[in-house]
Amino acid sequence: MKKLAIFSAILVIIICGVFYLYLNYSAQYNNSKKANLKFENYLNVEVYGTDLATVINRAIDNNQQNEVEVNNKGIYLDNDENSISIEIKMLDNDSIYQMETIYNGGIQNFINYYSNIKFKCVEIKYHSSTNKVKYMLFEQITQ
Repeated sequence: MKKLAIFSAILVIIICGVFYLYLNYSAQYNNSKKANLKFENYLNVEVYGTDLATVINRAIDNNQQNEVEVNNKGIYLDNDENSISIEIKMLDNDSIYQMETIYNGGIQNFINYYSNIKFKCVEIKYHSSTNKVKYMLFEQITQ
């Protein structure tokens, strides 16, 4: 009788542990999906410079809220969990710019010059540990 009670208690503990792990995974998955939605909506969609400025501001805010480290050049470092980096490929001079370069140069200046220019997100990468958006590449479409 005593062995049956011990076996039952262990079985209940194992079931509770598995249930806890499932709920924790489900919550993390839903959190990742919700966070990604703000960025995934731009994949393969043409947007204007003002919309790109909004995405850059969201990424900068995300990195600041998650206290992502910055290198000596002011570029956010990849932390394998919740950092986001955005690169913009410009047709004007065939160069790729980091989001921090545009942000630090003045997002309003970017909007003034590129508000009517179209961009398209052509690539998104995800963190392997959290499945959150890690990297986005926007390419200028019009001049």
